[in-house]
Amino acid sequence: MQNINVVVITGNLTQDPELRHLKSGTAVCELRVAVNSRRKDGTTGEWVDKPNYFNVTVFGGHGETCAKYLAKGRPAAIDGRLDWQEWEAKDGSGKRQAVKIIADNVQFLGQKPTNDEAPGEADAEEPEERELAGAGAGVEEDIPF
Repeated sequence: MQNINVVVITGNLTQDPELRHLKSGTAVCELRVAVNSRRKDGTTGEWVDKPNYFNVTVFGGHGETCAKYLAKGRPAAIDGRLDWQEWEAKDGSGKRQAVKIIADNVQFLGQKPTNDEAPGEADAEEPEERELAGAGAGVEEDIPF
């Protein structure tokens, strides 16, 4: 039996992307994405949204494009794989663990930001959707979160 490690999420960025470069020159863009899950409250019986937060890493030119065009609050569809990491805490209190998403594709959803929402990007044109299309291609743009 073959192992499968695939994840697809659609959500909103909770902060602006953070771009850095490795010593090799490879771009690394870090995203934080909130995805709502609908659940029925056991006491009231009403449906409520519970946010789930995911750290996403996008490498290379695709990461640079994400850093350029995405911003806090912007919806995006992401497909990639889960990556488990373990490290020693800086204060020596023990090991820490985290699971994050390594993105293969990021599709920008929703409207292009206005000049007020993305200062300094007024003259930049957004890349064609076909350049960014991945597993999220064809996702409806009127997603309610």
